Amino acid sequence: MPKEVKKRPVTTGHSWDGIEEYNNPDPFWLRLFFYGALFFTLIYWILYPSWPTPHSNGLLDWSSQKELEESQNEIVAIRAEYQAEFDKASFEEILKNEKLFKFALAGGRSAFENNCAPCHGVGGGGGIGYPNLTTGAWLWGGKLEDIYTTIKYGIRSGHEETRESQMAAFGKDKILTSEQIAALTNYVISLSSKKPDEDLSAQRLFIENCASCHGMDGGGGREFGAPNLRDAVSLYGSSYESIFDVIYSGRSGIMPYWIGKLSDSTIRQLTIYVHQLGGGE
Repeated sequence: MPKEVKKRPVTTGHSWDGIEEYNNPDPFWLRLFFYGALFFTLIYWILYPSWPTPHSNGLLDWSSQKELEESQNEIVAIRAEYQAEFDKASFEEILKNEKLFKFALAGGRSAFENNCAPCHGVGGGGGIGYPNLTTGAWLWGGKLEDIYTTIKYGIRSGHEETRESQMAAFGKDKILTSEQIAALTNYVISLSSKKPDEDLSAQRLFIENCASCHGMDGGGGREFGAPNLRDAVSLYGSSYESIFDVIYSGRSGIMPYWIGKLSDSTIRQLTIYVHQLGGGE
């Protein structure tokens, strides 16, 4: 059987210390790709801004800033189309018009996140001293007109049209003793726990000092922004200590007014957005 003859590899003819250099050229497809990449780079360099030259934006005169401005102009044009119709429509008409309703929710959400979320939370869930807007427990009314007025003029905001009310400091102002406030605290807790407090003296204290704002049954009074004491929603906490402190020290939180700071259209969009957060009325 004849011996297999090994084919001598092709070399470049170069030799260093007896080591020869093989002649293994790169594949044609790789070389084609390499030159294609060079050609693409050259064309891109000419058309787009990639190097400080007299025509720095390239032959296409493109820039990211210009693209952003064009995109924003498109958004403004689309917004203007709906804006005119939105400004003419009443709240009731907006709620019935799916297109305008979505427009209001988008604008209201943006305005809420920029202006209201620091206090009420991104989702409107509130916090200690800041109302939870998702529960439907409206202190000053949950109708669109009520919410619009609240946002526009604020609460105890200093604006001449603002709504005013104040929770008395029954302890600090020495209206009631600590023992009486303790009895009132237990009575208020019993209202939300659905377990009637049998202490008639505490009930009498409530009627004499609290019922004028919160109602005889503790159901609240929106004309004063007085919370409903019978539900599970507590603005300052539902623990004994929290309720005792509220009665003892009083409360008079402030919500800023937004008229003059936001456009009326933005306030109306905010109104619709907040209205749908808590289910509205």
